[in-house]
Amino acid sequence: MQLVDVPKSPFVCRNLVGGQWQEPKDVAWQDIVSPYNGQVVGRVPLCGPKEVAEIVAKAEPAARAWRLVPLKERTQLLFRFRELVMANLERLSQVAALEAGKTVAEARAGVLKGVEILEFALSLQNMDAGDAMDVSRGVKCTTVREPLGVVAGISPFNFPAMVPMWLFPSAVTLGNAFLLKPSEKVPMAACVLGELMIEAGYPAGVFSIVHGAKDAVEAVVDNEGIKAVGFVGSTKVAKLVYGRAAALGKRSLCLGGAKNHLILVPDADPAVAVDGVVSSFVGCAGQRCMAASVMVAVGDCESLIEKITARAKAIELGKDMGALIDSAATARLTEALAIAEKEGATIRLDGRKVPAPAGYEGGNWLAPTIIDNAKGSFDCATRELFGPVLSIVRVKSLAEAIEFENANNYGNATSVFTSSGAVAEHVATNATSGMVGINIGVPVPREPFSFGGNKDSRFGVGDMTGAGGVELWTYLKKVTTKWELHSDHNWMS
Repeated sequence: MQLVDVPKSPFVCRNLVGGQWQEPKDVAWQDIVSPYNGQVVGRVPLCGPKEVAEIVAKAEPAARAWRLVPLKERTQLLFRFRELVMANLERLSQVAALEAGKTVAEARAGVLKGVEILEFALSLQNMDAGDAMDVSRGVKCTTVREPLGVVAGISPFNFPAMVPMWLFPSAVTLGNAFLLKPSEKVPMAACVLGELMIEAGYPAGVFSIVHGAKDAVEAVVDNEGIKAVGFVGSTKVAKLVYGRAAALGKRSLCLGGAKNHLILVPDADPAVAVDGVVSSFVGCAGQRCMAASVMVAVGDCESLIEKITARAKAIELGKDMGALIDSAATARLTEALAIAEKEGATIRLDGRKVPAPAGYEGGNWLAPTIIDNAKGSFDCATRELFGPVLSIVRVKSLAEAIEFENANNYGNATSVFTSSGAVAEHVATNATSGMVGINIGVPVPREPFSFGGNKDSRFGVGDMTGAGGVELWTYLKKVTTKWELHSDHNWMS
């Protein structure tokens, strides 16, 4: 069974500097290992302050010239880029699947979600005309949205193409120059996006890429030429990046992890609930900040849980679900299951016992796993595991379920499965997450309803996409004008 296309020779990632691909010198290199089979499929340089400074030096003059290009003309290049992404959809999907361990279908869906957000950026030319008002006799105030200059995005391993497209389409369309620092685990799809940005005709320096790990992240945040940073990753790193940026007086929005709750009540439609719950916790092998982590079963939900378990057991590795990103993820989840058993929970469905797909034994595989009879204080019910593991906490009332959700440190997503409008409204009103789903296991909003969580799932003000993204990458300039003196003037005129 061929799951993804494996290249004949390793993909060599290079930095995109001033519109040119450059292989940095005097830096360490890291192998890119496919989660599918454990084989080396590429190489990536681990850069630092020197390489970031070189890119910013080329990007700053590009930003000054780019901001003067009319918005409509900037948008035309994004139309070309969209056409190129769609023409290269299968190539991008294969590359993202190979490096991140996704199924090709999941990788393709990620690219298409990125295109959806890109399409919001295409609409900016028709949305923000500014405001103007005669505020006094002979005095007019107007607002103009201005780019910040050189801005940067730091993206995670789980969506190699989608998350970068959350960030740079709006940023560059609004007149900024953008520096992308992709995850060193999945840098190849970012390089393909860079190729397409060049082919679309963007001026040299408007879009750049730097590769690396911690040193590169710190260099991006610290560089004084970079005016704003968007970050998506774990809560631990999001908090560090936000704190570092804030200490420098720099604008930043950092999205972190999650411990999403699915509240299941006995009156839920089985056809909707079973598919929604399973798709939520096994999709992308559970490696997404919107995945279900805890299912709070209210009252007697046993018949629904049996159906959920049977559906999850039927998931076929490699076909229906991909691999974990690396061996460290496998070890972390194996340890979490051992802790759950030690604390007194039951492993209702044990994915550790399912063999890897034939020919892919060297990969990082864990089949869908369900932990039952967990208590609200258990490690599996409170810590983000980031894998295809669903923990079931049983409660007696909806009030108890809401109390458990409210106590969670994270606030990305909460979903409820019910046939009762009153129950749905109660959860939507009282949940503390930034995104709420009613009979939807992955309540990702469609643009222009922007993506953003709450509590320890977000550091900074606003959302990453939609109108929130526009606010992130721009500032408002207010212009007050007077051309003649009026006799009946007040303090303002």
